[in-house]
Amino acid sequence: MSSRTSRKVVVLKGGPSAEREVSLSSGQECAAALRGEGFEVTEIDAGADVVARLQEAAPDAVFNALHGRWGEDGCIQGLLEWMRLPYTHSGVMASSMAMDKERTKQIYREAGLPVADSQLADKVDVQASHVMAPPYVVKPYNEGSSVGVYLVDEAANGPPVLNEDMPQTVMVEAFIPGRELTCTVMGDRALGVTEILTDGWYDYDAKYKAGGSRHVCPADVPGEITAACLDYALRAHQALGCRGVTRTDFRWDEDKGLDGLILLETNTQPGMTPTSLSPEHAQLIGLSFGQFCAWMVEDASCDR
Repeated sequence: MSSRTSRKVVVLKGGPSAEREVSLSSGQECAAALRGEGFEVTEIDAGADVVARLQEAAPDAVFNALHGRWGEDGCIQGLLEWMRLPYTHSGVMASSMAMDKERTKQIYREAGLPVADSQLADKVDVQASHVMAPPYVVKPYNEGSSVGVYLVDEAANGPPVLNEDMPQTVMVEAFIPGRELTCTVMGDRALGVTEILTDGWYDYDAKYKAGGSRHVCPADVPGEITAACLDYALRAHQALGCRGVTRTDFRWDEDKGLDGLILLETNTQPGMTPTSLSPEHAQLIGLSFGQFCAWMVEDASCDR
């Protein structure tokens, strides 16, 4: 590629998924940061005309700030491969696998990583009766950012009533009590561990609204738990075939020690908003937000 001062970067943001608003925020923040690092940046809201707009912009690299379906599940990655435009984050296969929560768990299990019991079920069956003994969680198997997550506790009188926007097939997963931890991987390095503190369930509002959650970074947990999170997150990243930056989320039941640490999912395009976690992890190794975004552009390629 050309020198940084003349490099042209497109930031893809928005799109049609349930996480559109988060993506718009991430994209705006990343675009501003990249301009601050000397890049020439064009922001594109990824709609039906995305191919034409990419052709018009003719970028040296594409910063993929899309979240959710179409942008994080291998679809836009396949388009960028077809156009031979270098792009950030994971490729077609890894993105597709990581977005499918049940397939992700199968890969985790094959890699010897600890996961919660779960099953895929029809939405009708889930609303008719308990398909698993409470407490459990019901969520889409192919969305992120805690979109459409239902916690059914032990005191529940009956099964959940799901929003009509929930897909026909959902994941039902045993609820893991304890603390919420997360770890970012950058290339071949796990950066750090954060504990997320909330007043209730770590849902969409807790993730993205100001004051919705509090981050303790680095997490105040025993050294063996920090080491295990770093190890597990890197192994998950590698087992899924991920590239660039990912973030893996955990629940930790401290009463069980190391046996209480469970992987939930790996996010192939972590949020990059003012309340996001991965930029905090980058700061732990001395990278500003702008430097973090610039590293992802430098890492961009095809055939990911």
